[in-house]
Amino acid sequence: MKRFSAGFGLFILSLASFVAYFLIYTLCLDLETPKMALLKQESVELKSKMELLERKFEKNNRVLMELQRRDNYVYRPIFGMEEISQDVRNAGFGGVNRYAHLENMPNSDFVIDIEKKMDILYKKAFVQSRSYDEVAVLSKRTGEMASCVPAVPPVHLDKVRISSLFGLRSDPFMKTPKMHTGVDFVGKTGEPIYASGNGKVVEVSFNFFGYGKEVIIDHGFGYKTRYAHLNTIDVKEGDMVERGQKIGGMGNSGRSTGTHLHYEVMYKGNRVNPSNYFSRDMKGEEFLSIVKSNNSGEA
Repeated sequence: MKRFSAGFGLFILSLASFVAYFLIYTLCLDLETPKMALLKQESVELKSKMELLERKFEKNNRVLMELQRRDNYVYRPIFGMEEISQDVRNAGFGGVNRYAHLENMPNSDFVIDIEKKMDILYKKAFVQSRSYDEVAVLSKRTGEMASCVPAVPPVHLDKVRISSLFGLRSDPFMKTPKMHTGVDFVGKTGEPIYASGNGKVVEVSFNFFGYGKEVIIDHGFGYKTRYAHLNTIDVKEGDMVERGQKIGGMGNSGRSTGTHLHYEVMYKGNRVNPSNYFSRDMKGEEFLSIVKSNNSGEA
C-alpha cells in the first residue's frame, strides 16, 4: 500500500512538473510548442492564399465591370435593347444561410466574405453571358430588324403638314395641359397611310370616344405603331405588312377635331417620340421609291 502511495505521489509530482514546465515555456518565455508553431504557420499560409484569392477576385471583378459597361452603353443600345440594371447584375442569393458550413472554420469571417464575393462574381458572369446570348441572336437578325424598325414616316410628307408633336400640349377639347403621346399629321380625307416598318397587324378596331378607326402593327424587336382616326382601313388582324404598304386612309373618326392621322411609336410598352425614328426630309422621290414597290405605283 505504501509502495502504491509513493508511486501515485510520484505520478502527481511528475504531472505538476509538466504543467509548470508547459506554462513557463508558453506563457513566461513566450515560446511555442512544435504543434502550435505548425498550426500558426498553416494559418499564415492559409491567410496568404486567401489574400491572393481576394486580389484575383478584385481583378476579375474589374474586368467584368468593364464588360458590363460596354454591354449596357455600346452593344445593347445598337439593337435598341434596354440596359440591365445594376440591381439585377449585383443581385445576391436569398433564402437559407448558404455559408453556415463555413462558420466553424479558422478565419471563418474571411472565408465567408470571399465565398460571398465569388458567388456574386459567378452571378454577374451568368447574367453577362445571357446578355451576350441575346445580343448575338439580334446581331444575326440585323437585316430583318432594319426593315422592321418604324424608320419612315407613315404619310407622304409633301402632301401633309405636322400639326402637333410628341409632348405636353393644350388638350384641344379640355383646353388644359395634357401629354400628347404621338405626332399628328393633317391632310385631306383619304390621304394614304402607310406602314412605317415590316410587321404584323395585331389590332384593327373602332372607338367612337377615342382613337376612332385604328390599326396597330407589331414590328417585333419591342416595337409597335398605332395609326388612329382613319377614314378607311385596308388591312385586317393577322395580316403581314411591309414598310411602305398602304394600310388605310386619313380620316376624322373618333374623338377628333378634324381630318388627321394620330401616329404613335411604342417601344416595349412605352410610348416614345415618333420624330426620333423618321426623317422629315424623307420626301419626294425618296419616299415614293419606298411605297411604289408595295402599292403598284400608288402614292
